[in-house]
This record gives sequence, structure tokens and C-alpha cells, in this order.
Amino acid sequence: MSDEKLDLPHNSPVQPTRLELDDKIKFRCHRGISCWNQCCAQADVTLAPYDILRLKNHLGIDSTRFLAEYSVPFEIDAHGIPGIKLRTDDSGACLFMTEEGCSVYEDRPTACRYYPSGLLAMRALGKPEDEQHFLLIKEDHCKGHEEDNLITIGDYRKEQGVEIYDELNRDYYRIILKKKSTGPTIGAPSDMSLQLFFMASYDVDRFRRFVMSESFIKMYDITDEQYDKLEKDDIALMQFGFDLMRQVFFGEISIKEREGAWDKRADERREILEFRKQAEIEEHLRKQEAARKAAIDSGTDDAEI
Repeated sequence: MSDEKLDLPHNSPVQPTRLELDDKIKFRCHRGISCWNQCCAQADVTLAPYDILRLKNHLGIDSTRFLAEYSVPFEIDAHGIPGIKLRTDDSGACLFMTEEGCSVYEDRPTACRYYPSGLLAMRALGKPEDEQHFLLIKEDHCKGHEEDNLITIGDYRKEQGVEIYDELNRDYYRIILKKKSTGPTIGAPSDMSLQLFFMASYDVDRFRRFVMSESFIKMYDITDEQYDKLEKDDIALMQFGFDLMRQVFFGEISIKEREGAWDKRADERREILEFRKQAEIEEHLRKQEAARKAAIDSGTDDAEI
């Protein structure tokens, strides 16, 4: 157990000591416990990308529909980096809660698996790699802390099947940590990069359509084999999205662009803008001419128009 204290609000249920994998907690949750379902009755669950993959596949729907029906957006930082939380009913209860427990238990999110511990992702100033530590949450309603069961954080993570979640979400957390640590150096993201972050992180099925679009194929030099995998494999597509975000946010080039693609795209955009400008001019002249004819037909003098 680390002596390092966390800077927490006065009324926070999080214990103010950082935990490591070998530290032990006293906890057990089971169907017969008196507080059964109370943690789900007031749910505040933040979702990471792999959480959404598991949930939307469990429900048999695409990510766009999942986000519309089962999530609410929020802003992770002052620059508007988008985050996603599980939607609750009007009383604050998780939509997946039943009397028997969680209806999506096999594919429950990371935060639910960790409870009453939690992942504490950190990046020390001046260090290139992030660190993973843990914390403990003690809420008044939870009686699991009174159960006679000592277990290490490491063993609890294995028991709850959370290791694969941390592994596949880690690049996502790294992007957020790096964005926070660079701050004004990078500057506020553009609307376009925020849209990319949302799509690549959470709406993987819409991101797939974007990656498979003709304009994207023209821009990036990706093999047919890679495209085949991105078309069929959600995890591969999610990881590709992380690479693309690092490229857009931080200039970490890992996806090869086709030679001259940006110049060609810039030329195409100039042509489009010029076409739109010309169309606007022609529309303005058309309206002027229509107004002039209407004035003549009604007997109004041109000077009065």
C-alpha cells in the first residue's frame, strides 16, 4: 500500500490511499447480501471504448443505436473531449438492473467489474509512460466490505475478468492523459478532431463506414488485407482508431498517407469552394433578376427596390 495520498473532495467515498496489485481488500458481493442491487440503483458508470463493444454486441445492436438508447454524453476536460456514461432511468438506476442482478453481467463495463476498487491511471510529469495504480471505494450502503473475504487487488482483477478490459482500453486512456498533460502546448482540439475522437472511441460502426469510404481509401495507404480485417474485426478497428487519433492529435505518424494525397485533397477542396462561391453568386444574381421582374410587373420603380 502506497503512502501517497489522493487529492479528493471531502465527501468522496474513495479512500485517500493509493493501492497496488499486492495490496489486499476485504470484500465480497453475492446474491444474498442485504445491499443487493443498491450500487446499481444509483449508477454513475463511465464507459470506455471496449465496454461499448462488449455491450452493443451483447445486445445485438450497432454502436450508433447503443449510444442513442443506452448512453449520455459528458465532457472529460475543459477542451470538450467527449466522454460517455451509461444512461439511467428517472430514479437513477442502471437500465440493465433487474431483481436478479445485472442483465448484461457477462459483458458488464470496466467500472462495474472493478467495484469497490477502481483503476487510477496516472502519468508523472516528464515521464513518457503512464502508470496504473488502484483505489478503494467505500459507500455507506455497501455491506460487501463487512464480508470475511480478503483478496489482493491483482486476484480481484482476475476474478472479475477486468484485465482484458484494461489491456484493450489502455491506449484510449493514454490519449486522454497525454492530451491533459500537454495542455496549451497542443491547444484546444478542432471540432473535426473532436468528432473523430467521439466516432473512433465510441461509435465504432459509424467509424467503420468512415474508414471504408472512398475519400478515406484515397487518403491512406492501407493494404487490402488490413481493410479486410478492419471490416470484420471490431477490436482491430478500435485499435486502428487509437492510432489515427494519435496521428491527428499529436502528429505520431503510424498510418501511411498516400503520396500527394493531402495536396490533391486541398486542390479538390479549393475546387469545391470555388464551385460553391460561383453557385452563390449565380443564385444572388438570379434573385436580383427575379425581384427586378416582379417590380416591373407590379409597376414599382427600380429606384424603390
